[in-house]
Amino acid sequence: MARRSQRKADSRKAKLWYKVVSPEMFGRAPFGETIANDPERIVGRIIETTLGDLTNNFSKQNTKLRFRVDRVAGDSAYTKFLGHEMTTDYVRSLVKRRTSRIDTIVDVTTTDGYQVRIKPSCFTVKRARANQVKCIRELSKKVILEKSKSLDLNQLIQDVVLGKLSLEIYKEAKMIYPLRRVEVRKTEIITEPSTVAAAPAPAATPA
Repeated sequence: MARRSQRKADSRKAKLWYKVVSPEMFGRAPFGETIANDPERIVGRIIETTLGDLTNNFSKQNTKLRFRVDRVAGDSAYTKFLGHEMTTDYVRSLVKRRTSRIDTIVDVTTTDGYQVRIKPSCFTVKRARANQVKCIRELSKKVILEKSKSLDLNQLIQDVVLGKLSLEIYKEAKMIYPLRRVEVRKTEIITEPSTVAAAPAPAATPA
């Protein structure tokens, strides 16, 4: 029994704290710590935080961010962006009686080869007709596709979390029907660009 307790104590002592660092799109800012007795155990670990905690702007606490630890160097664990999501209670607060919530799902490819799923929602002032809902949904998709085709992943996610993409949709869609608010409620990385270089073609055999 004493040996088992000693082994547990030794295991606890061997564990170290690693500083979690945000991706480049969020300024490589440290935002938390994680513990492990082997740095390789941290790679692949999912870390969640809020945009408010990351930027010290507590008006952004309704935006949740998901990262995955990609590599460890020294006492720092560097992460990659996986996606974001608005909190359920915040989205519910935007839904009012006798109004319309218009959801859209758009898959885009950034200039650096990431496939990203973007889910915007438009909230109208009053209940919209079916043809107006259809037009707003199509316009939301068009704006996102046009905007994203000239952006890399860092630029796209910054436009999403800073509200620039929502504003672009709002400015155009309000011409179809008055809107109260537009939010990109969720994004997620579907696929990352392949890092495997294509194999060179075999040399031609002389006749």
